[in-house]
Amino acid sequence: MNLNPATVLNPVFNALDALIADYGVYLYLVFVWLSLVVIAWILSGGLRRKRSQGNSATVISGIIFTTRPPNQSPPPIIITDVDPVQNRDNEIMDES
Repeated sequence: MNLNPATVLNPVFNALDALIADYGVYLYLVFVWLSLVVIAWILSGGLRRKRSQGNSATVISGIIFTTRPPNQSPPPIIITDVDPVQNRDNEIMDES
């Protein structure tokens, strides 16, 4: 018993070669038309899940108006002037 995959599948490959040699053009046309039908089915929603009839929900679209809080001015920025003559210990340095 020979379990070599090439030897076991050789009759299948020969049958496919004969089929393509005899009917290759017709097989091509069938696959092209089938692919167009499958693409149209997918685009029309064929892959979407079907909703159950007993548990359907009604969707109502609406517009919700919300109010914004009034614009508040930002808090004032407090800038303190630092006298360059004073150091950290608040000692007055000579300006010489």
